[in-house]
Amino acid sequence: MLVYDRVTDTITHSTFDKLFDFLDKDIAVLLNNTKVIKARVFGEKQSGGKIELLLNSPLQDSNYSVYIRGRVKVGMHLLFENNLVAKIQSLQEDGTRIVSFSQNSKDISTNELFDILEEIGHIPLPPYIKREDNKEDEKQYQTVFSHQRGAVAAPTASLHFTKSMFEELKKRYKMGFLTLHVGAGTFKPVEAQSINDHVMHSEFYDIPDSTCEIIDSDKPLLAVGTTVTRTVEYYVRGKEKTGRSDLFLHPENKPLRINHLLTNFHLPKSTLIMLVSAFVGLEKTKELYKVAVKEKYRFFSYGDAMLIL
Repeated sequence: MLVYDRVTDTITHSTFDKLFDFLDKDIAVLLNNTKVIKARVFGEKQSGGKIELLLNSPLQDSNYSVYIRGRVKVGMHLLFENNLVAKIQSLQEDGTRIVSFSQNSKDISTNELFDILEEIGHIPLPPYIKREDNKEDEKQYQTVFSHQRGAVAAPTASLHFTKSMFEELKKRYKMGFLTLHVGAGTFKPVEAQSINDHVMHSEFYDIPDSTCEIIDSDKPLLAVGTTVTRTVEYYVRGKEKTGRSDLFLHPENKPLRINHLLTNFHLPKSTLIMLVSAFVGLEKTKELYKVAVKEKYRFFSYGDAMLIL
């Protein structure tokens, strides 16, 4: 774990099991309790052609945003195991497809869909992990406190916590949970010439009253992960406890409430690394990442952690 203290402008190299040594006892810790679903399924068109579908997020009117590998047309039916059928409703300009799901010719609820995916689906590993998912991923790509089903990517900063360390966290600090269902858009790079022109993806979030009370207090806050940061900062700006967050944090749109950030090392040109730079600035972010590369820190979802104080 790389620790950067903004007050003293110092870098410390440590390990994650020493996390509590760097945290003041009066802080509150906020965590994302979303649970990754088996959002990737393989099936075929009615014509017999193979197809791969990645669920992105539920929409209104029993429709869903998905990504599909394979050419499809509006009205086409895609066939999967357990008699699951997806009907193509529309093709979006951003590359997503809008579909509806049924089983045995009957419409199904989101929870029923999640149950089916649990049986026939695969863990949706990030696109930069160039291998098939396996049984170990079902446990490793899930936080020890995951609870609310709906994410297609893990809140990776939280993957560092073991059960014992999480129990110790609960003993030492005031804690709050929120839910942000991470969508596939989290991996979309920023391609606009100006970051202000980037269209941020939106994701469903929900913050319980008990966590809102912590946010609205004057306690210093540690956000465990970029998803927690974006959710809290979206709430602070509009005071909406549930909805869809599309907040893009960067050096020109800095956090207003989060004091400290625990995160991983992210892809270049991603909104995630730009969120980090919202805390420390672009040049300092580049410097920290150069140090991380030199010290051979592991990057991305299964990588090492960085703590910004």
